[in-house]
Amino acid sequence: ATPVAIMVGTGKGAENGILIKSAESLETAHTIQTVVLDKTGTVTEGKPRVTDILTVQGISEQQLLAAAASIEKPSEHPLADAIVEEAEKRGVSLYSVQSFETIAGQGIKAVLDGKTLFAGNRKMMEQNRIPLDAFAETGDTLSEQGKTPLFFAQDGRMLGVIAVADTIKPTSRAAIDALKSMGIDIVMLTGDNRRTAEAIRRQLGIDRVVAEVLPQAKEREVAAIQAQGRKTAMIGDGINDAPALTRADVGIAIGAGTDIAIESADIVLMKSDLLDAVTAIELSRAVIRNIKENLFWAFFYNSIGIPLAAGVLFPVLGLKLNPMFAAAAMSMSSVCVVTNALRLKLFVPRRQSL
Repeated sequence: ATPVAIMVGTGKGAENGILIKSAESLETAHTIQTVVLDKTGTVTEGKPRVTDILTVQGISEQQLLAAAASIEKPSEHPLADAIVEEAEKRGVSLYSVQSFETIAGQGIKAVLDGKTLFAGNRKMMEQNRIPLDAFAETGDTLSEQGKTPLFFAQDGRMLGVIAVADTIKPTSRAAIDALKSMGIDIVMLTGDNRRTAEAIRRQLGIDRVVAEVLPQAKEREVAAIQAQGRKTAMIGDGINDAPALTRADVGIAIGAGTDIAIESADIVLMKSDLLDAVTAIELSRAVIRNIKENLFWAFFYNSIGIPLAAGVLFPVLGLKLNPMFAAAAMSMSSVCVVTNALRLKLFVPRRQSL
Protein backbone atom coordinates (compact mmCIF):
# COMPACT_ATOMS: atom_id res chain seq x y z
CA ALA A 1 0.00 0.00 0.00
CA THR A 2 2.78 2.44 0.92
CA PRO A 3 5.84 1.81 -1.30
CA VAL A 4 3.95 1.98 -4.60
CA ALA A 5 2.33 5.31 -3.68
CA ILE A 6 5.71 6.72 -2.55
CA MET A 7 7.37 5.55 -5.77
CA VAL A 8 4.67 7.07 -7.99
CA GLY A 9 4.69 10.30 -5.95
CA THR A 10 8.48 10.64 -6.24
CA GLY A 11 8.25 10.08 -10.00
CA LYS A 12 5.48 12.66 -10.31
CA GLY A 13 7.66 15.14 -8.42
CA ALA A 14 10.49 14.55 -10.90
CA GLU A 15 8.08 15.20 -13.78
CA ASN A 16 7.38 18.63 -12.26
CA GLY A 17 11.04 19.51 -11.67
CA ILE A 18 11.04 18.56 -7.97
CA LEU A 19 13.82 16.27 -6.77
CA ILE A 20 12.65 14.38 -3.68
CA LYS A 21 15.64 12.72 -2.05
CA SER A 22 13.85 10.43 0.41
CA ALA A 23 10.48 8.85 1.12
CA GLU A 24 10.60 10.35 4.61
CA SER A 25 10.71 13.93 3.31
CA LEU A 26 7.76 13.24 0.98
CA GLU A 27 5.76 11.82 3.88
CA THR A 28 6.70 14.65 6.27
CA ALA A 29 5.91 17.53 3.87
CA HIS A 30 2.14 17.11 4.32
CA THR A 31 2.46 18.01 8.03
CA ILE A 32 4.20 21.37 7.44
CA GLN A 33 2.62 24.22 9.45
CA THR A 34 5.23 26.97 8.97
CA VAL A 35 7.42 27.76 5.97
CA VAL A 36 10.57 29.82 6.60
CA LEU A 37 11.85 31.66 3.53
CA ASP A 38 15.26 33.11 2.84
CA LYS A 39 14.86 36.38 0.89
CA THR A 40 17.74 36.85 -1.54
CA GLY A 41 17.66 34.28 -4.34
CA THR A 42 14.55 32.58 -2.95
CA VAL A 43 11.80 35.20 -2.82
CA THR A 44 13.80 37.55 -5.03
CA GLU A 45 15.78 36.95 -8.21
CA GLY A 46 19.09 37.20 -6.36
CA LYS A 47 20.36 39.57 -9.05
CA PRO A 48 20.18 43.03 -7.45
CA ARG A 49 21.01 46.20 -9.35
CA VAL A 50 22.17 49.66 -8.31
CA THR A 51 19.31 52.17 -8.22
CA ASP A 52 20.76 55.25 -6.46
CA ILE A 53 24.22 56.71 -5.82
CA LEU A 54 24.30 59.59 -3.30
CA THR A 55 27.56 61.26 -2.28
CA VAL A 56 28.88 63.91 0.11
CA GLN A 57 29.93 67.24 -1.30
CA GLY A 58 33.28 67.05 -3.08
CA ILE A 59 32.94 63.38 -4.03
CA SER A 60 31.59 62.46 -7.47
CA GLU A 61 29.44 59.40 -8.24
CA GLN A 62 32.33 57.96 -10.25
CA GLN A 63 34.75 58.32 -7.32
CA LEU A 64 32.35 56.68 -4.85
CA LEU A 65 31.54 53.89 -7.27
CA ALA A 66 35.26 53.26 -7.96
CA ALA A 67 36.05 52.95 -4.23
CA ALA A 68 32.90 50.88 -3.54
CA ALA A 69 33.47 48.44 -6.40
CA SER A 70 37.16 48.04 -5.50
CA ILE A 71 36.44 46.85 -1.95
CA GLU A 72 33.30 44.89 -2.92
CA LYS A 73 34.96 42.93 -5.74
CA PRO A 74 36.51 40.23 -3.48
CA SER A 75 33.11 39.65 -1.82
CA GLU A 76 30.74 36.89 -2.99
CA HIS A 77 27.57 38.64 -1.79
CA PRO A 78 24.94 39.38 -4.50
CA LEU A 79 24.78 43.04 -3.41
CA ALA A 80 28.53 43.35 -3.97
CA ASP A 81 28.15 41.86 -7.44
CA ALA A 82 25.58 44.54 -8.28
CA ILE A 83 28.01 47.34 -7.40
CA VAL A 84 30.88 45.77 -9.36
CA GLU A 85 28.58 45.25 -12.34
CA GLU A 86 27.49 48.92 -12.24
CA ALA A 87 31.12 50.04 -12.17
CA GLU A 88 31.95 47.87 -15.18
CA LYS A 89 28.91 49.21 -17.01
CA ARG A 90 30.12 52.79 -16.47
CA GLY A 91 33.72 51.94 -17.36
CA VAL A 92 35.05 52.87 -13.91
CA SER A 93 38.64 51.80 -13.16
CA LEU A 94 39.14 49.88 -9.91
CA TYR A 95 41.92 50.20 -7.32
CA SER A 96 43.96 47.44 -5.73
CA VAL A 97 42.91 46.52 -2.19
CA GLN A 98 45.67 46.00 0.39
CA SER A 99 43.56 44.11 2.97
CA PHE A 100 40.02 42.79 3.08
CA GLU A 101 37.89 41.64 6.03
CA THR A 102 34.26 40.52 6.03
CA ILE A 103 32.33 41.31 9.21
CA ALA A 104 29.32 38.99 9.46
CA GLY A 105 25.99 40.78 9.47
CA GLN A 106 27.59 44.19 8.95
CA GLY A 107 29.74 44.50 5.84
CA ILE A 108 33.37 44.89 4.77
CA LYS A 109 36.46 46.59 6.16
CA ALA A 110 39.30 47.17 3.70
CA VAL A 111 42.46 49.21 3.19
CA LEU A 112 42.66 51.13 -0.08
CA ASP A 113 45.71 53.26 -0.93
CA GLY A 114 46.63 53.29 2.76
CA LYS A 115 43.18 54.49 3.83
CA THR A 116 40.69 52.42 5.85
CA LEU A 117 37.30 52.05 4.18
CA PHE A 118 34.08 50.67 5.62
CA ALA A 119 31.23 49.37 3.47
CA GLY A 120 28.04 47.96 4.92
CA ASN A 121 24.81 48.60 6.76
CA ARG A 122 23.96 51.20 9.36
CA LYS A 123 25.02 48.89 12.18
CA MET A 124 28.56 48.85 10.82
CA MET A 125 28.74 52.64 10.75
CA GLU A 126 27.41 52.84 14.31
CA GLN A 127 29.81 50.16 15.56
CA ASN A 128 32.74 52.17 14.18
CA ARG A 129 31.31 55.49 15.44
CA ILE A 130 31.01 57.03 12.01
CA PRO A 131 28.43 59.87 11.98
CA LEU A 132 25.77 59.33 9.28
CA ASP A 133 24.63 62.97 9.27
CA ALA A 134 21.95 63.49 6.58
CA PHE A 135 22.48 59.98 5.25
CA ALA A 136 20.53 58.51 8.19
CA GLU A 137 17.27 59.96 6.86
CA THR A 138 18.28 59.11 3.28
CA GLY A 139 18.82 55.49 4.30
CA ASP A 140 15.37 55.35 5.91
CA THR A 141 13.72 56.74 2.78
CA LEU A 142 15.47 54.23 0.52
CA SER A 143 14.56 51.36 2.86
CA GLU A 144 10.88 52.30 2.83
CA GLN A 145 11.03 52.01 -0.97
CA GLY A 146 12.18 48.39 -0.63
CA LYS A 147 15.80 49.20 -1.48
CA THR A 148 18.89 48.21 0.50
CA PRO A 149 21.11 51.20 1.38
CA LEU A 150 24.85 50.44 1.60
CA PHE A 151 26.87 53.05 3.51
CA PHE A 152 30.48 53.85 2.58
CA ALA A 153 32.95 55.66 4.82
CA GLN A 154 36.67 56.46 4.73
CA ASP A 155 38.90 57.30 7.71
CA GLY A 156 35.91 57.96 9.96
CA ARG A 157 33.77 60.11 7.64
CA MET A 158 30.96 59.29 5.24
CA LEU A 159 31.58 59.11 1.50
CA GLY A 160 28.02 58.34 0.47
CA VAL A 161 25.29 55.75 0.03
CA ILE A 162 24.65 53.32 -2.80
CA ALA A 163 21.15 51.83 -2.91
CA VAL A 164 20.64 48.38 -4.35
CA ALA A 165 17.30 46.72 -5.14
CA ASP A 166 16.55 43.08 -5.82
CA THR A 167 13.63 42.18 -8.09
CA ILE A 168 10.94 39.97 -6.60
CA LYS A 169 10.39 36.80 -8.61
CA PRO A 170 7.17 36.90 -10.67
CA THR A 171 5.73 33.81 -8.97
CA SER A 172 6.67 34.64 -5.36
CA ARG A 173 3.39 36.40 -4.51
CA ALA A 174 1.29 33.60 -6.03
CA ALA A 175 3.31 30.96 -4.14
CA ILE A 176 2.93 32.77 -0.80
CA ASP A 177 -0.82 33.23 -1.35
CA ALA A 178 -1.13 29.52 -2.20
CA LEU A 179 0.76 28.46 0.94
CA LYS A 180 -1.41 30.72 3.10
CA SER A 181 -4.57 29.28 1.53
CA MET A 182 -3.30 25.84 2.62
CA GLY A 183 -3.22 27.04 6.23
CA ILE A 184 0.57 27.45 6.36
CA ASP A 185 2.25 30.39 8.17
CA ILE A 186 5.02 32.24 6.30
CA VAL A 187 8.15 33.68 7.94
CA MET A 188 10.85 35.49 5.94
CA LEU A 189 14.46 35.79 7.12
CA THR A 190 16.74 38.52 5.76
CA GLY A 191 19.90 40.38 6.64
CA ASP A 192 18.29 43.59 5.32
CA ASN A 193 17.35 46.37 7.72
CA ARG A 194 13.87 46.34 9.20
CA ARG A 195 12.39 49.04 6.95
CA THR A 196 13.47 47.29 3.73
CA ALA A 197 12.25 43.96 5.06
CA GLU A 198 8.87 45.45 6.03
CA ALA A 199 8.47 46.97 2.56
CA ILE A 200 8.97 43.55 0.96
CA ARG A 201 6.72 41.90 3.54
CA ARG A 202 3.90 44.26 2.63
CA GLN A 203 4.40 43.70 -1.11
CA LEU A 204 4.15 39.93 -0.71
CA GLY A 205 1.63 39.65 2.12
CA ILE A 206 4.02 37.65 4.32
CA ASP A 207 2.85 36.98 7.89
CA ARG A 208 6.10 37.78 9.71
CA VAL A 209 9.61 38.93 8.84
CA VAL A 210 12.80 38.63 10.86
CA ALA A 211 15.18 41.37 9.70
CA GLU A 212 18.88 42.04 10.28
CA VAL A 213 19.38 38.35 10.99
CA LEU A 214 22.97 37.10 11.05
CA PRO A 215 23.84 34.07 8.87
CA GLN A 216 24.39 31.81 11.88
CA ALA A 217 21.08 32.92 13.45
CA LYS A 218 18.89 31.38 10.73
CA GLU A 219 19.22 27.91 12.23
CA ARG A 220 18.25 29.30 15.65
CA GLU A 221 15.12 30.92 14.19
CA VAL A 222 14.03 27.59 12.70
CA ALA A 223 14.74 25.82 16.01
CA ALA A 224 12.70 28.44 17.90
CA ILE A 225 9.67 27.82 15.67
CA GLN A 226 10.05 24.05 16.11
CA ALA A 227 10.21 24.57 19.88
CA GLN A 228 6.64 25.90 19.64
CA GLY A 229 5.62 22.44 18.40
CA ARG A 230 5.22 23.44 14.76
CA LYS A 231 6.40 21.33 11.82
CA THR A 232 8.68 23.59 9.79
CA ALA A 233 10.05 23.73 6.25
CA MET A 234 13.01 25.94 5.35
CA ILE A 235 13.45 27.20 1.80
CA GLY A 236 16.84 28.68 0.90
CA ASP A 237 19.66 28.78 -1.60
CA GLY A 238 22.84 30.01 0.06
CA ILE A 239 25.77 28.61 2.01
CA ASN A 240 24.50 30.31 5.16
CA ASP A 241 21.11 28.58 4.73
CA ALA A 242 22.62 25.08 5.02
CA PRO A 243 22.39 24.74 8.85
CA ALA A 244 18.74 25.89 8.78
CA LEU A 245 17.93 23.52 5.89
CA THR A 246 19.35 20.65 7.93
CA ARG A 247 17.55 21.71 11.13
CA ALA A 248 14.08 22.03 9.52
CA ASP A 249 11.71 19.08 9.38
CA VAL A 250 11.89 19.45 5.60
CA GLY A 251 14.71 21.39 3.94
CA ILE A 252 13.89 22.71 0.46
CA ALA A 253 16.70 24.11 -1.70
CA ILE A 254 16.47 26.32 -4.77
CA GLY A 255 18.04 24.52 -7.74
CA ALA A 256 20.09 27.56 -8.76
CA GLY A 257 21.54 27.80 -5.24
CA THR A 258 24.91 26.73 -3.87
CA ASP A 259 26.05 23.11 -3.87
CA ILE A 260 26.13 22.96 -0.07
CA ALA A 261 22.51 24.15 0.17
CA ILE A 262 21.39 21.53 -2.35
CA GLU A 263 23.36 18.84 -0.50
CA SER A 264 21.81 19.84 2.85
CA ALA A 265 18.20 19.83 1.59
CA ASP A 266 15.64 17.01 1.46
CA ILE A 267 13.87 18.42 -1.59
CA VAL A 268 15.39 20.42 -4.48
CA LEU A 269 13.34 22.74 -6.72
CA MET A 270 15.17 22.26 -10.01
CA LYS A 271 13.37 25.16 -11.75
CA SER A 272 14.18 27.53 -8.85
CA ASP A 273 10.50 28.48 -8.70
CA LEU A 274 8.81 29.02 -5.33
CA LEU A 275 5.53 27.70 -6.73
CA ASP A 276 7.20 24.28 -6.93
CA ALA A 277 7.42 24.28 -3.11
CA VAL A 278 3.61 24.54 -3.11
CA THR A 279 3.47 21.63 -5.56
CA ALA A 280 5.76 19.54 -3.33
CA ILE A 281 3.47 19.99 -0.32
CA GLU A 282 0.36 19.32 -2.42
CA LEU A 283 1.98 16.17 -3.80
CA SER A 284 2.85 15.00 -0.29
CA ARG A 285 -0.77 15.47 0.80
CA ALA A 286 -2.00 13.56 -2.26
CA VAL A 287 0.42 10.69 -1.57
CA ILE A 288 -0.57 10.39 2.10
CA ARG A 289 -4.26 10.50 1.18
CA ASN A 290 -3.65 7.72 -1.36
CA ILE A 291 -1.77 5.60 1.19
CA LYS A 292 -4.64 5.95 3.68
CA GLU A 293 -7.12 4.89 0.99
CA ASN A 294 -4.97 1.88 0.14
CA LEU A 295 -4.66 0.84 3.77
CA PHE A 296 -8.40 1.22 4.39
CA TRP A 297 -9.41 -0.91 1.43
CA ALA A 298 -6.69 -3.49 2.14
CA PHE A 299 -7.82 -3.91 5.74
CA PHE A 300 -11.50 -3.87 4.76
CA TYR A 301 -10.90 -6.48 2.04
CA ASN A 302 -8.84 -8.74 4.29
CA SER A 303 -11.16 -8.40 7.29
CA ILE A 304 -13.86 -10.03 5.13
CA GLY A 305 -11.74 -12.37 3.01
CA ILE A 306 -9.53 -13.97 5.69
CA PRO A 307 -12.37 -15.14 8.03
CA LEU A 308 -14.25 -16.45 5.00
CA ALA A 309 -11.19 -18.37 3.73
CA ALA A 310 -10.53 -19.71 7.25
CA GLY A 311 -14.04 -21.18 7.45
CA VAL A 312 -15.19 -19.04 10.39
CA LEU A 313 -18.57 -18.46 8.74
CA PHE A 314 -19.09 -22.10 7.65
CA PRO A 315 -20.66 -23.44 10.91
CA VAL A 316 -23.06 -20.50 11.09
CA LEU A 317 -23.95 -19.63 7.50
CA GLY A 318 -22.43 -22.53 5.58
CA LEU A 319 -20.14 -20.16 3.66
CA LYS A 320 -16.69 -21.25 2.61
CA LEU A 321 -14.12 -20.17 0.03
CA ASN A 322 -12.49 -22.43 -2.53
CA PRO A 323 -8.65 -22.10 -2.29
CA MET A 324 -8.45 -21.22 -5.99
CA PHE A 325 -10.91 -18.34 -5.54
CA ALA A 326 -9.02 -17.29 -2.39
CA ALA A 327 -5.74 -17.08 -4.36
CA ALA A 328 -7.44 -15.08 -7.12
CA ALA A 329 -9.08 -12.78 -4.56
CA MET A 330 -5.73 -12.19 -2.83
CA SER A 331 -4.14 -11.24 -6.15
CA MET A 332 -7.04 -8.90 -6.91
CA SER A 333 -6.49 -7.05 -3.63
CA SER A 334 -2.90 -6.29 -4.68
CA VAL A 335 -4.09 -5.21 -8.13
CA CYS A 336 -6.62 -2.84 -6.55
CA VAL A 337 -4.02 -1.25 -4.25
CA VAL A 338 -1.49 -0.78 -7.06
CA THR A 339 -4.15 0.61 -9.42
CA ASN A 340 -5.24 3.12 -6.79
CA ALA A 341 -1.61 4.19 -6.26
CA LEU A 342 -1.19 4.67 -10.00
CA ARG A 343 -4.02 7.21 -9.89
CA LEU A 344 -1.39 9.60 -8.52
CA LYS A 345 -0.15 9.88 -12.10
CA LEU A 346 -3.25 12.01 -12.69
CA PHE A 347 -2.04 14.54 -10.07
CA VAL A 348 -2.22 18.09 -11.42
CA PRO A 349 -0.28 20.87 -9.58
CA ARG A 350 -2.21 23.95 -8.46
CA ARG A 351 0.20 26.16 -10.43
CA GLN A 352 -1.26 24.90 -13.71
CA SER A 353 -4.57 26.51 -12.78
CA LEU A 354 -3.01 29.84 -11.72
